[in-house]
Amino acid sequence: MSQGSPGDWVPLDPTPGPPAPPNPFVHELHLSRLQRVKFCLLGALLAPIRVLLAFIVLFLLWPFAWLQVAGLTEEQLQEPITGWRKTVCHHGVLGLSRLLFFLLGFLRIRVRGQRASRLQAPVLVAAPHSTFFDPIVLLPCDLPKVVSRAENLSVPVIGALLRFNQAILVSRHDPASRRRVVEEVRRRATSGGKWPQVLFFPEGTCSNKKALLKFKPGAFIAGVPVQPVLIRYPNSLDTTSWAWRGPGVLKVLWLTASQPCSIVDVEFLPVYRPSPEESRDPTLYANNVQRVMAQALGIPATECEFVESLPVIVVGRLKVALEPQLWELGKVLRKAGLSPGCVDTGTEPGRSRRISQEEFAKQLQLSDSQTVAGAFSYFQQDADGLVDFRDVALALAALSGGRSLEELTRLAFELFAEEPEEQAEEQAEGPGRLLYRDGFSTILHLLLGSPRPAARTLHAELCRAGARRGLSLCEFQDFSLHHPLHGKLFSTYLRPSQTPPASPPGSSSALANGTVQAPKQKGD
Repeated sequence: MSQGSPGDWVPLDPTPGPPAPPNPFVHELHLSRLQRVKFCLLGALLAPIRVLLAFIVLFLLWPFAWLQVAGLTEEQLQEPITGWRKTVCHHGVLGLSRLLFFLLGFLRIRVRGQRASRLQAPVLVAAPHSTFFDPIVLLPCDLPKVVSRAENLSVPVIGALLRFNQAILVSRHDPASRRRVVEEVRRRATSGGKWPQVLFFPEGTCSNKKALLKFKPGAFIAGVPVQPVLIRYPNSLDTTSWAWRGPGVLKVLWLTASQPCSIVDVEFLPVYRPSPEESRDPTLYANNVQRVMAQALGIPATECEFVESLPVIVVGRLKVALEPQLWELGKVLRKAGLSPGCVDTGTEPGRSRRISQEEFAKQLQLSDSQTVAGAFSYFQQDADGLVDFRDVALALAALSGGRSLEELTRLAFELFAEEPEEQAEEQAEGPGRLLYRDGFSTILHLLLGSPRPAARTLHAELCRAGARRGLSLCEFQDFSLHHPLHGKLFSTYLRPSQTPPASPPGSSSALANGTVQAPKQKGD
């Protein structure tokens, strides 16, 4: 590939360390010819019957779920439900749920270890979270309470089951919602056994089971003992994994229902009791439990997580995308036959110039409307649907591969650095201009795929040593070119390899322990 293609971008002098684990967000399902024939036959005969019967049972769950909360006020639902409602509805939902998974092919649930009582461990943490079938772990755990998105209340049947479960609901659109969830988790976890156990999937999203994602601290905020629960699917063919890159919902459901028999192993590990330091620091608590579970599973514990619907990895004090959108933009432009280095951006350093999608297409000389919309969507738009053309200029300069890293970082600084308000006019050029928080976060978001909040936090740390609120050109280039760890990120993500890579381009890998490698691009 020419023009600095992402497929040719490889690490330069990577930091020594253990081999990086497989990309936990990618799942590739390879079927032999015999397996394809088997799944075609069973998919035509077995899967339709199983899926139909499972949906019938799913809707039969609704009356039991509705009956338990019917007629109860919001105040009454703030306490655990007891009496006949609890007895009848709980056993009805538990039995029908087991039948639902049985009909989908999960004929056996093998349980190892012993589940702790609610007094011994008020919180259960289950991992790895790899599929939408993972709620099967609720059955051997006797239907503990869960944490779910508030938006799921509007989903038919699922919403009724969440009300039945008295689930703790969190809204991603309400900033105060997280605080209320933390308070509710702490209230239930410290109720002295009054409330049933609360179940968390601390990874927060699905992976391919080859590595544990970074644990979110929500399950550990209360500082109470937790019991780790391991979920394994020891089947000859992994049809259940539902990762960020891989088979979609319908394919996973269909292939799993076509399996003659699917097995699930649920293992209860010993209760983990936090130290005083862990009780005060939920992040430390979460990291230590993650390592214990990873060791029991025999897989790596990583710093990978999802931020703003994008998989990222923590490297030093910075979060960077496993697959920056810049790479995807390059693929779109190359497919359209555009050479980024041939575009005359004509941007004025330090000044924002907003352009519409039509101006964007004219500037890049793109005529296909679908290509224009796809490329334009990679840039942050304001309320009027306009983008800052400085973003476009920097992205095209990085994709062209015609500049050295020093030239590219200098261009980035010139585009986004600003003159301090107290600076005299005669000193507006040169060293007087500084790179402030928003410009710094924009550069890192464009070039490395770093989430803006994480980049702003790092900018504040870099500026903490001095009295200024911005970085000079020397300070910015010292960070991006010479920092022992972060400098390698810019080398990895932006500099085309000058020598043939030792491994095939696009080999699937992840970033771990400071070792940075270019992940596989789907379709390369």
